[in-house]
Amino acid sequence: MSSPSKIALFIDGANLYATAKTLGFDIDYKRLLSEFQSRGTLLRAFYYTAIIDDQEFSSIRPLIDWLDYNGYTVVTKPIKEFIDAGGRRKVKGNMDIELAVNAMELAAHIDEMVLFSGDGDFRSLVEAVQRRGVRVTVISTIASQPPMIADELRRQADVFTDLIELQAKVGRSPSERPVQREPRYRPQQTPERQTIAGPKGNDSLLEN
Repeated sequence: MSSPSKIALFIDGANLYATAKTLGFDIDYKRLLSEFQSRGTLLRAFYYTAIIDDQEFSSIRPLIDWLDYNGYTVVTKPIKEFIDAGGRRKVKGNMDIELAVNAMELAAHIDEMVLFSGDGDFRSLVEAVQRRGVRVTVISTIASQPPMIADELRRQADVFTDLIELQAKVGRSPSERPVQREPRYRPQQTPERQTIAGPKGNDSLLEN
């Protein structure tokens, strides 16, 4: 009898939030964890998000605290605000490097990597992890218009699962009172900024 597959989850928090909202439902993170625990031995469930460090209360803080106490490894860093050459206020909060480092460190110890993101920047990471013998499942959606996942990332994955297919297993019933509140990154939008449904599958309105 073969041993259970060793699995690790890598959740691009803002990207997953934007994808679920586009599809019209909220993620129940307790159910999400249970779903993947049932598929094998879940070694780690990473959740990555940038936070506004100088605010007394951030809307994402209750979610971060809940995840931290309920089986997730939460990785955060402060959102950076800056003024570009044209005098426009910009916000930067990209977690790609942190996610990539953790994935490469864990690659030797897992059989399957599950990436919750549609960001095309992760294609080279997926390829590198695959070269180490790890099977990669990418979860995003092509049900939106335009799709939330970059085509090159979808093609690189061993398995692509549309988030809409998991709604019954990881979605929260609208009648339930939210235990967690997902992040809302809504700095004032300027005409130059991309929306959350950009063709690259960028997370929220953050600048990369």
